[in-house]
Amino acid sequence: MQPLVKSRSPRSVPARIGIVGTGFIAMGLCMLMRTTADLGVSRVLTRRTLDSVQHFEPKLLTRSLDEVVANSDLIVECSGDIQHASMVVDTAFKAGLPVVTMGAEFHVTVGSYFCNRGLLTEAEGDQPGSLAALHEEAVGMGFQPLVYGNIKGFLNENPSATEMAYWAERNGISVPQVTSFTDGTKLQIEQALVANGMNADIVQRGMLGLRDIPLEDAALMLGHEATTLGGPISDYVLNSKLPAGVFLVGSHATERPEVLRYLKLGEGPYYTLLRPYHLCHLEMPRTIRRVLEGRGALLNNSPTPRVNVVAIAKRDLRAGHLIEQAIGGMDFRGEAMRFSECGSAPPIGLLSGARLRHSVSAGQILSASDVDIPDSLAKHAWQSLLPRIGSRELAVA
Repeated sequence: MQPLVKSRSPRSVPARIGIVGTGFIAMGLCMLMRTTADLGVSRVLTRRTLDSVQHFEPKLLTRSLDEVVANSDLIVECSGDIQHASMVVDTAFKAGLPVVTMGAEFHVTVGSYFCNRGLLTEAEGDQPGSLAALHEEAVGMGFQPLVYGNIKGFLNENPSATEMAYWAERNGISVPQVTSFTDGTKLQIEQALVANGMNADIVQRGMLGLRDIPLEDAALMLGHEATTLGGPISDYVLNSKLPAGVFLVGSHATERPEVLRYLKLGEGPYYTLLRPYHLCHLEMPRTIRRVLEGRGALLNNSPTPRVNVVAIAKRDLRAGHLIEQAIGGMDFRGEAMRFSECGSAPPIGLLSGARLRHSVSAGQILSASDVDIPDSLAKHAWQSLLPRIGSRELAVA
């Protein structure tokens, strides 16, 4: 059951949308909402100096979160910073505002702490939200979902800093972003969010990640895995010849196989629905409208998540090492893993700014005893979840 939003003054038309962040997603969403009659940007929160922010209307920019909240009917959080997002969501909920995000990293790290305190949802546009939307479409047609699949074209688990700098400049995104896309951390986080939000599981640590197999064959193999496991799974395929989208594999209890064959869904018993795109900020208004219309959350990490994303060392690191950038850095990559199997291992999203207590070797999973994590709202949120998921308390820095 979704938490109720506190009553506020009657909503203005267009609805006032406060945006947190000034990166690629925020900029694109602001530009898009110049064309929407029912949605308007009220404020844009930045932590940079106002005169250094380009491509935004200066009158919309502010460094005050309170100002954003006071002038908004809904908050869109897309800063990409888990610590910052935690404070934003906490403040928004205290004011009774719903929050729409494009931040799988936030959800998988601490989102479960917040999702019963207010209306919190990931948006369509990134793969998790796109899979959640595809789930609703499939269920509405009578399919029983078995596989929530992400399509990835390329992975390099330990790319060089030089490579990442080149691709970041070429694509107009940050080095940490392109690194997390390349080393698979973002993919693992996305599919962990899907597993937790869709009440699904993963087959194994890191998922199966079937490679260079036609989608029809991969879907059949993954469908068998889900049937063997006894419930839906979250996974991915790696194939550069497939579109950059998502897919769902399901069965159908009532429709005749010959009808589904006629409808070009194959021989069965597993049927694949492909969504061959995800368009980031261009799709976000659908979720914003969904929330404003009272139709509830599309996807969040659930109050009792099953899957964590742990940190795997990319190289040998000595005791005392400062982890300046966890997600998208050169020290660690993330891997999805059941909480029942990873014990007290903290999520990779909590590790930026942490310092190693012990030396770790390449390939080692970082445990709570290996690292001092600075105090923050995000750390408090994570610690409060541990009794629900049966893990030991994190050590206090």
